[in-house]
Amino acid sequence: MTERRQAAPTVKFVDEYCQWYQQLFPEVRSYEAFKYLHVGMISDIKRKSLPEIGKFVGLKNEQSLLHFVSESPWQVEDLREQRLKLILQVLQGREINLIIDETGDRKKGNKTDYVKRQYIGNLGKVENGIVAVTAYGLIEGMTFPLIFEVYKPKERLEQGDTYRTKPEIAAILIQKLQAMGFKFKLVLADSLYGESDGNFVSVLNKLKLNFVVAIRSNHTAWLPPGQRVRQNQWRKFERVFSDGSTQQRYIREIIFGKRREMQYWQITDDPKTLPKNSTWYVMTKVPGVKYKEVGNLYGLRNWVEYGLKQSKNELGWADFRVTNYAQIQKWWEVVMSAYLLVSLHANVLNPHEHSPKDNITKSVLKKFSTHDWWDEGQGWKNLLNNLRLVLQPFGSFNLIKPWLKVFPIPALSVGFERLIGLMNLFNGAVPLTVPEPAFLFSSA
Repeated sequence: MTERRQAAPTVKFVDEYCQWYQQLFPEVRSYEAFKYLHVGMISDIKRKSLPEIGKFVGLKNEQSLLHFVSESPWQVEDLREQRLKLILQVLQGREINLIIDETGDRKKGNKTDYVKRQYIGNLGKVENGIVAVTAYGLIEGMTFPLIFEVYKPKERLEQGDTYRTKPEIAAILIQKLQAMGFKFKLVLADSLYGESDGNFVSVLNKLKLNFVVAIRSNHTAWLPPGQRVRQNQWRKFERVFSDGSTQQRYIREIIFGKRREMQYWQITDDPKTLPKNSTWYVMTKVPGVKYKEVGNLYGLRNWVEYGLKQSKNELGWADFRVTNYAQIQKWWEVVMSAYLLVSLHANVLNPHEHSPKDNITKSVLKKFSTHDWWDEGQGWKNLLNNLRLVLQPFGSFNLIKPWLKVFPIPALSVGFERLIGLMNLFNGAVPLTVPEPAFLFSSA
C-alpha cells in the first residue's frame, strides 16, 4: 500500500490555481515541480533557468525540475485540455477575439528539433531558430493564451511528421478551439495568413467566422470583365489605443469592382506620402462594419505583440535548455499555464469574489494595496507586478536560508514565516469548480 503525503506548499494563490491540474500528475514530486515552475516563471528572475528557479523555491538543486520536464510521464495534451476547459468555464459562453501569430527564437546549431535558418518575425530577419504558431484570446483588454503548435520545416521533418504551412497550422488550431466550444467574435492575423486564401481565409469562411487580416500592398482580387478597381476618398478617424490615448489617422476603402462581403482598406497616418512603416492594407469580413471601426479593429492585433512579449520576456518562453521537442513542448505548455494564472486575476476573467468573513483578514487585505510598489492598473503587466510582490517574501526567504544555516537568526526566520503567512491571505483566482482527483498520490 502506497504511503500518502501532501504536496509541499508554495504560495497560496499559486497552490489554489494549480489544484485545477492536480489529478494529471501521478507522483507528488511531479505536482510539486509543476507548482515550483509556476512560482519561478511568475517571479522576477531575469532568466528562468531551472537552477535559478530551484534556488527561488528553496530546492537544493534543479534535478526534480529537470525530471519533470524531461522524464515525468505527464502528457502535454492532458494539461492543455485541462487549461482550455478552465478558460471555457471562466468565459461562461462569452465571445472572444482570436489573435493568430507566430513566435520565433534564435537557437545555435542544429541539435534542437525543428531548428533551421528561417524568418524569425520578432527579429525581423532570417536566423537559425525555432518557430511556433500561436493563438491568443482577447476580451475587454485582457489577453490570455490558448494554444500553440511548432512549425516543422520540410528539411527537419522526423519520422511520422506531416509538413504543414503556418496558415495550415493556424487553421487547424482554430478548428480545434471551435470544436471545444470557444466562440469567436473576430479573428485577427497578419499578412502571412491574410494572403493565404486556400489554407486560411477559406477555412474562416467555411467556419462562418468574421475576420480582420492584413494583406500585402500588391494584393490582387478577381474582377469580372468590365469592372475596375476604385478608391474612396480619405477619411479621418481617431485610433484609440489600449491605454485610452488617441491618434489621428486616415482610412479609405479600396473596392474591386462591386462592394462584396469581403472589403479592402488602406490605413495610414499620412495620406500624402504614405510612409511604408505606417501604412497598412487590411481585408475585412465584418458585416456592417464602419470605416471608423476598421482601424481600431485591426489595431487589436497589437495585442499579439503585447501578449507574446509578456510570455517571452517575462515568463521565460525561450529559456528552455532542452533539444527534444517533446520536452520543449512541455516547457511551453507550463509557460502558457503560468500566463493564464496571471490573466485570471483580471476583473473580466475573475468576476467571482472571495470576501473574507472575519474583519481581521479584511483589514490585512486592504493593506496590500498600500505597498509602495503596488499597481492599481488592470493590465496584464500590472497584475504580474502585484503577484510578484506577493511571491517576494517566499522567494527571498528561500534565497537567504543557506545563510541562516550558517548564522542562525531565529527572529528573522520567524519574521519571514509570519510575512509569508500574511501573503497567503491574498485572494487568488480560484477555479470555479476544481476537478476531483482520480487517485491518491504515491510517495515517489
